[in-house]
Amino acid sequence: MDLPRTAEEGRAFFESRSPSTVVLGLERMHEALEELGHPELQLHTVQVGGTNGKGSTCAFLEAMLRAAGHRVGLYTSPHLIRVNERIQVAGVAIDDEALGTRVVEVLRRSPAAAAATYFELGTLLALEHFARERVEVAVLEVGLGGRLDATTAARPRLTALTRVGLDHTEFLGETLAAIAREKAAIFRKGAPAVVSAQPPEAQVVVEACAAAAGSPLLVEGRDFSLDALGRYVGPGRVLEGLALGLHGEHQHHNAAVAVTGAHLLEGQGLAVGDEAIRTGLRRTRWPGRLEQIPGDPPLLLDGAHNEDGVAALRAALDAPPYAGRPVHLVFGVVSDKRVGPMLRMLLPRCASAVLTGLPTPRSLDPDGYLALARTLCPSVEVAPSPEEGLARARRRAGADGWVLVAGSLYLVGAVKAQLEPTAHR
Repeated sequence: MDLPRTAEEGRAFFESRSPSTVVLGLERMHEALEELGHPELQLHTVQVGGTNGKGSTCAFLEAMLRAAGHRVGLYTSPHLIRVNERIQVAGVAIDDEALGTRVVEVLRRSPAAAAATYFELGTLLALEHFARERVEVAVLEVGLGGRLDATTAARPRLTALTRVGLDHTEFLGETLAAIAREKAAIFRKGAPAVVSAQPPEAQVVVEACAAAAGSPLLVEGRDFSLDALGRYVGPGRVLEGLALGLHGEHQHHNAAVAVTGAHLLEGQGLAVGDEAIRTGLRRTRWPGRLEQIPGDPPLLLDGAHNEDGVAALRAALDAPPYAGRPVHLVFGVVSDKRVGPMLRMLLPRCASAVLTGLPTPRSLDPDGYLALARTLCPSVEVAPSPEEGLARARRRAGADGWVLVAGSLYLVGAVKAQLEPTAHR
């Protein structure tokens, strides 16, 4: 295989990998990191796992650390429009030249990287880039599971776990206990773990995993909390009147984990301070998560793509500023999701729905669930593309309605790409 030699060729090589390919395991990562001289050991790393809220929690933590004056690397997935979004330093996505150059450098120094999956190679690029850019702390979002996820090779000094739910059951197991066991495997000896309040079945497993790993465990509701009025109570810290830059009641749980994580990082030598916490929480932005796009009609983009995510979305729709307003839905989902429960939660709240396919081979054909959707909502149709689906929903919304785009981040990304450059990111 000919390796890329220029930045343009390097970026093309990376993008030629299939994002849908999942090969869990850490052998390739360990081998590649050894060949690269262990860039991960040059970083103070935080790893964030869970089912929903991982990205938002990472965004909150990154914003607080940056507000405190630290140089922060952020690695998340998936991206919405461009792969560059996954790797950020100081709040700025890696540019095309740097991304392609990193690919060339990593492949030249690490034969194992040439056999890496899309996500593994992305993780290697992020760690190498963060080390080269001399970031003080790297915040890494787990891609899938935890025990065998590529980010787990980075040896975190702090871990966090958002709420565990049923998702990716073909890889992680069919029960909450099994999934929690895979996700809690990111805990490391001596590294504190901050955990959202969990369903009882998952909580038992999380506590057992922390004890077995020798990881000090802080649990939401027992050790810390952040209520809807913005009052945070945690270990040795009480803050009043915190305001969040992200919408939705569920974001208070994610922010609580992030604030506690920031507090623990202070004990590891990374000063944050109360004012940086306030500023970071207020400034946090995370595209595609209850993201409001002004207009006539206004748009609401939310990447809810499983039952817990849709439950949080439905709760938001029943609260201000959406309560009492007609919602016109554009919906699409990938084939491995339990579409029935998602539709049963969401469609009764909608005045109309347009179902559409997604720009991925994993897309679920909307004709397969059209009949169910029509039993749940008074007006349902299928559109041939996200673009046409958005156009139809906009026409239906009128002066008083909202257009909601939900069901998959693939769908949100396609709509955002259409809206650019007018979308507020």
